[in-house]
Amino acid sequence: MAGQKIQAPKGVSEYVPPRSAAFEFVRECLIEPARKAGYQLIELPVFEDTELFTRGVGESTDVVSKEMYTFQDRGDRSITLRPEGTAGVMRAVIEHGLDRGQLPAKLWYSGQFFRAERPQAGRYRQFYQVGIEAIGLDDAAIDAEVIAIADAGFKAIGLSKYRLEITSLGDSQSRADHRVDLVKFISSMSLDEATSARVALNPLRLFDDKRPEIRDAMAKAPLLIDYLNESSRSHFEQVKRYLDVLGISYTLNPRMVRGLDYYTGTTFEFVHDLLGAQSGIGGGGRYDGLMAELGGQALSGIGFGLGVDRALLAAEAEGVINETAFVSDLFIIPLGDAAKEMAMKIAGELRSADKSVEIAFGNRALKGAMKGADKSGARYVIVLGDSEISSATVELKEMKTGATSSVKIASLISVI
Repeated sequence: MAGQKIQAPKGVSEYVPPRSAAFEFVRECLIEPARKAGYQLIELPVFEDTELFTRGVGESTDVVSKEMYTFQDRGDRSITLRPEGTAGVMRAVIEHGLDRGQLPAKLWYSGQFFRAERPQAGRYRQFYQVGIEAIGLDDAAIDAEVIAIADAGFKAIGLSKYRLEITSLGDSQSRADHRVDLVKFISSMSLDEATSARVALNPLRLFDDKRPEIRDAMAKAPLLIDYLNESSRSHFEQVKRYLDVLGISYTLNPRMVRGLDYYTGTTFEFVHDLLGAQSGIGGGGRYDGLMAELGGQALSGIGFGLGVDRALLAAEAEGVINETAFVSDLFIIPLGDAAKEMAMKIAGELRSADKSVEIAFGNRALKGAMKGADKSGARYVIVLGDSEISSATVELKEMKTGATSSVKIASLISVI
């Protein structure tokens, strides 16, 4: 019907002023530690060939089996909106030969991701992440650095009520040895057809099952961390030593498997105590076989994805961030066409000098324009009319105190 309001699709996260400023602050806090550590931006499409995710993320995962937005394009190709970031980064690294340059290839990204989940607080169908990937070397020090970068981002926001949980999912031999006993244990359980199908693809998925009856049944299941061979155990011990050196506290969680099948070795998650059921604010791990699975070299990598939406919710829950409205340095009120031209010129010059300047548009009366200046939160305001233009002098009013002073237009840049 014409004129009827159109609302955003259900389950998307939107940020409008003034809360958008807090969102931007959180996102920048999560990105900056990666920049300082030498990670470079990689910008990728939000949709990919569906096969990238079925092969890369794993068909046994809820992400692939239940949550992907998949459609046929006009060329009858199966396309999926990206549900996570790592697979796309690996595809781009292989396609553009970044794995054949200096290693490790250190990359960061941010943007929207999509999962067809049941919307609730902290769980959206469109959500925002900041992620990094370090690809090409299997070094415990890199594992620790990746974790430290995420931790630094959360600390930069001001968060303190979170914890880091870590484990190791071992190498292929460790997982094969564990699988034998795990499958034997699971064979004694009564599972529905869908769960049995998931177990056939990856029995570790049962550790991630949220149903109480499955959790109870898996309470005594054999744990992968007890099957680590000497190489995997040594690597994990080194990671923990580096975290100790960095002063990063952690809790061992041997039941953690994360929601994606490509994880191997070091695996971690940051959990915030004030967010209820959706308590994970970020996590990641090492993925030794992903590049080869996607047609590249057999190189190892490690990375993380940090939830911007949830980090913002955590900051608000802790009371360490407020909605901050835009505040300009100067608000210009032009009276007449000539004054508006001069206002545009002054604003352009001051903005070029890194000043924030707003102009009262719409030919409002002086009283209404002054109300607009007051609501804007500007630090200073000037009224620009014919007399001010001819004298090249304005009355500069400090909005907080109401104090005024005569200032040459050419000197505004040094005064405000």
